[in-house]
Amino acid sequence: MSVNFLLSKNNFLRSKHENVLLINEILLRKMDKLLTVKDLSAFLGMHPNTIYKMVKKGEIPFIKIKGVGIRFREEEIKAWLEEGSNKASQISELLPKFDISLESYDKILLKRRTELKDQTKWTYGIGSVILRKTKNKEDRYYIHYQIDKHRVRKAVKGARTRAEAVKALNAEVADILRGRYNFKKENPEITFNDMADLYLEKYSKPNKRSWKSSDSVYIRNMKPFFGNVELSKVTPLMIEEYKIERLKQGVKKKGATKKKLENSSLNRELSCLRKIFNVAIDWGYANDNPVRKVKFFPENCNLRERILTEEEEKQLFEAATPHLKPILAVALFTGMRRGEVLKLKWQHVDFEKREIIVVESKSGKARTLPINSFLFHLLYCLRLQDGKSEFVFANPETGKPFVEIKRAFNGACERVGIKDLRFHDLRHTFASRLARNGVDLNTVKELMGHASITTTQRYLHSQAKEKRQAVEGLAGQAKKFDLECQKNDKSATADIDAEIATPSYLGS
Repeated sequence: MSVNFLLSKNNFLRSKHENVLLINEILLRKMDKLLTVKDLSAFLGMHPNTIYKMVKKGEIPFIKIKGVGIRFREEEIKAWLEEGSNKASQISELLPKFDISLESYDKILLKRRTELKDQTKWTYGIGSVILRKTKNKEDRYYIHYQIDKHRVRKAVKGARTRAEAVKALNAEVADILRGRYNFKKENPEITFNDMADLYLEKYSKPNKRSWKSSDSVYIRNMKPFFGNVELSKVTPLMIEEYKIERLKQGVKKKGATKKKLENSSLNRELSCLRKIFNVAIDWGYANDNPVRKVKFFPENCNLRERILTEEEEKQLFEAATPHLKPILAVALFTGMRRGEVLKLKWQHVDFEKREIIVVESKSGKARTLPINSFLFHLLYCLRLQDGKSEFVFANPETGKPFVEIKRAFNGACERVGIKDLRFHDLRHTFASRLARNGVDLNTVKELMGHASITTTQRYLHSQAKEKRQAVEGLAGQAKKFDLECQKNDKSATADIDAEIATPSYLGS
């Protein structure tokens, strides 16, 4: 179709100025193969808005024709792609948009294909994709790329096609480029309240047994402070201010005065906040985690050294109600948590092997606990008394397990004057008594159901009397030393000998 024909056909609709512009447009298209934004969008597999942003920032070669608009020379675009672009931000914009066909992608970026005996290698500007056969003759894809002279070679788990492997290569390189050049993808805006609710419903509830007593409580404390602040606007400074505010608030309980908030309790809230941001990053709602730049409080000073003495144990059992006594015994002789004890079912008590299987544990992992002779007879008697309920400790009125025994436990402690004792301290007592009887730390760890020795060590407490007895065993050798101060004072030597034999501070 000629230029003259186009002009004559539409002459009555166009002014002289418009005809000149039209001629320019036709000639430029014919000579330089100009692409429109729509053409380039289809060619690169990118959204038109992304192309406009790149033009505005000068990140892609373009020309602006007066009265026509933005156009792109095909040769310049090909050269730009061949060079891999002169700005990393351009690459990071391009890589995540791998939604074009593999054939088109190969046409743009594939440099060479290498066939070897046992593998095929596709080399792109950003790295390579390799196909190998496993021993079972199955296809397995690998990706190779290099960043700052550091080579990365890894298998792409789950990749069944080369297109999936190429996507994995693009995603990894794009993430690295974003971090290096501080190029951050735009995330949908979401407030802290909305993200916290989403985290609680979609992550915490399905994955955590104790979400109701942990994450739910922590989020309730955080919401008044962070509220409707956009997640991207939460800074380390705001979190430091939150720490100060929470320490001022303390712990408020019904019918009791405000108590100081322990460092460990505040750290649990910060851990929850950190996890919310990590999940937000995984779900595409955030780029970074400000909690990583916030210092947590030391907790060593908050370790609560409270174990039940033998005298207190005797008094507690005497004051306990009938339904509470066997519950206390199981806690003291197995170290089970309150929830584990109350949810214990008869099907998990093996009288033949004399074992209790803890199924619903805090960690989610089952563990087996041996039953000593005292506990065996106690549980056997309970089994004979009530063979109807599936639970070991069931409410006789409802047949369901006890939900809470706090009132019965606190009442027993008050009647005999035992102060500052929690039910969880029975678990501390169990661990401490095991250590006192010479049980090795690893065995204590297994019985307690801890994931690490560090956690177990926090439960082991030595009383002052036991500490003194431990070092006093070394004092027996002191007699063989002829100290200068003893030569001139026989009475002092006699007193020392008597003290070594029976130290007064140890008592009876």
